[in-house]
Amino acid sequence: MLKALIFDCDGVIVDTERDGHRVAFNRAFAAMGLPHEWSVELYGELLKIAGGKERMKHYFDQVGWPSIATDREALIKELHQRKTDLFMQIIESGQLPLRPGVKRLVDEALAEEIPLAVCSTSNERAVHTVLATLLGPERKARFAAILAGDVVKKKKPDPDIYHLARERLGVQPAECVVIEDSRNGLLAAKAAGMFCVITTNGYTEGEDFREADAVFPELGDPPKVRVTLKDLRHLCATGRLSAA
Repeated sequence: MLKALIFDCDGVIVDTERDGHRVAFNRAFAAMGLPHEWSVELYGELLKIAGGKERMKHYFDQVGWPSIATDREALIKELHQRKTDLFMQIIESGQLPLRPGVKRLVDEALAEEIPLAVCSTSNERAVHTVLATLLGPERKARFAAILAGDVVKKKKPDPDIYHLARERLGVQPAECVVIEDSRNGLLAAKAAGMFCVITTNGYTEGEDFREADAVFPELGDPPKVRVTLKDLRHLCATGRLSAA
């Protein structure tokens, strides 16, 4: 029985990576006088590292740390704070819309009182801004759990954030369906024992999703609805997605 619907944020609720987070990282580098710019292709590679702070550390480990990095942790913290502020300006500007079908599926779940949650490796403040701006404060207030950032020590593909969500929601793993967009997210959800439906985006469409219960380019809005709450109920009851 379906008792919880859990969304990742970036790439699932809104396609933020290429024209949101990447742009904000580049603007943060420029604001601090750093000669670094992440291209679309490079950022696609960096997305294999979950978490923005972790992504920057990995990048600087590869290309060399800036001369101003007398305190590496402090530099990463300041860069990430600047990047978050810049990212939220992009979100609040309305430049990045919800992905197709997200609002529809959220409303279907709310109408049937299915608890909703978000589990994201992104900054907590950024996730709250996305939900409030794009879904609206009333819908956001009805999410049973919004877990993001450093709420757990290990990030996806580690399943810790999904274990925490299950505990907060008071449900069993097999009663949860996760909507993810990446292999890291898929592995985290599956390691937590949950069902997982993938909605791909430009960065993740070529990834290996063999363990997924279903893979779609998007959730879909009329007249091209691809996944409904009825389908997700069927998945929990039978192990198959009826629309797949």
